[in-house]
Amino acid sequence: MSGGASVSARGWGWRHAGRRAWAVEGLDLEIAAGERVLLLGASGAGKSTLISALAGVLGAADEGEERGTLLVGGTRPQDARGRVGLLLQDPDSQVLLARVGDDVAFGCENLGVPRDEIWRRVGSALDAVGLHLPLSHPTSSLSGGQKQRLALAGVLAMQPGLLLLDEPTANLDPAGVEEVRDAVARVLAHSEATFVVIEHRVAVWRHVVNRVVVLAPGGGVLADGPPEEVLATRGAELAASGVWVPGFPPARPLRAASPHGSAPLLGAPLLRACELAVARVKGVPVASGLTLDVDPGVATVITGPNGAGKSTLALTLAGLVAPEGGALEAGDTLAAGAGSHPIRWKSRELLTRIGTVFQDPEHQFLSSTLRKELAVGPAALRIPQREIDERVDELLARLRLTALAEANPFTLSGGEKRRLSVATALATRPALLVLDEPTFGQDSRTWAELVALLAELLDSGTALVAVTHDADFVDALADREFRMPGAPVPGGAA
Repeated sequence: MSGGASVSARGWGWRHAGRRAWAVEGLDLEIAAGERVLLLGASGAGKSTLISALAGVLGAADEGEERGTLLVGGTRPQDARGRVGLLLQDPDSQVLLARVGDDVAFGCENLGVPRDEIWRRVGSALDAVGLHLPLSHPTSSLSGGQKQRLALAGVLAMQPGLLLLDEPTANLDPAGVEEVRDAVARVLAHSEATFVVIEHRVAVWRHVVNRVVVLAPGGGVLADGPPEEVLATRGAELAASGVWVPGFPPARPLRAASPHGSAPLLGAPLLRACELAVARVKGVPVASGLTLDVDPGVATVITGPNGAGKSTLALTLAGLVAPEGGALEAGDTLAAGAGSHPIRWKSRELLTRIGTVFQDPEHQFLSSTLRKELAVGPAALRIPQREIDERVDELLARLRLTALAEANPFTLSGGEKRRLSVATALATRPALLVLDEPTFGQDSRTWAELVALLAELLDSGTALVAVTHDADFVDALADREFRMPGAPVPGGAA
């Protein structure tokens, strides 16, 4: 990588167009060239806004208002492009080309790197992130976690002077988290690059960085210093603000029935899968021989490594992707006159039966404000306006989104987008919720509140199917764990 680039913020702030509150305000921050910084803060504190600004991709003047000064290597971020590498929360937004090798090479080509050097860098970057696939492998067939590794490889191949990572391990399985973190650490060990990483969970990066900076939700810096010093002196305070601090776990809900298999069955299965095969592309199954029941009031978590087919199974159970083989049938209670095959149900029939939260929250946003977004489903069901307003207000309050009710969903932070996507599924009060990585991007406080809400729904009889890599979520809510075939059991033989 090239020599490190310094960062300087003097009274800097940014407000998205159409928003009253500033995403970041009054920020004074200096990062010396070559420093390794873990950027923390509660969900919505402005972490992603700051590093998007540092990368020069925050937007033009018509997209927001800027105050103060922000410099990278002594120049405006817009003039430092090529020296800055950014990995976004959403890997889909950074996968551009049809083949793995071409996608990793794209940034280097734009920088004018010689051809032979490009392909040397491509191979090294793919090895570093543990994505061992042919260069011709189609990017369209990658899982969310694999796309995240691909995007990181593309950033590393550019060898930037300022490396910015926005929750780079959020969609990875536990082994992948360690692999990617260790890969970044190896790269940094032989580089002078400045490094800033956003992560809610301190334990992942605490031994890679030499400084922790915590943004305050109201603007400015809440804490700043060496990791061990900040955690020792401010640990309880940081945990109370939503930072995942080791030794300060978030509160967990008390279920009416104890988890891990002892929850009472409240009736016949809502869904029954027998020898099910699932596929995104017809004729190309990603998993088969899947047999499981989905029961009312029971939380089933789907686990396994990236690429095992977890998200595809979830979409199939949700009636959005046709089964590739085997049988998937809805019980009489869930079907209720709509037929036993969810894939044949109309969208309005799905609304009150199965609510789905996609891995990428933006894939399900339709409206210009949060309030309108939450009203889409209930309005399609022709629910009276007064009841719609009551449901929307309740969900906004429960998920800490009331202050953002009139904001555009696409201007939210990653954690806020995830909570909104969950709220849209809850607005029609379906009998079954299918959630793909429901706790992605949450600070410890919003995580606890989201888990408590799901626990209440389970106790009321709602069924839950969740794809997750979050061990805390599994421990707090899971009644059953369905590991994808071929996935090694944690702590056991592979």
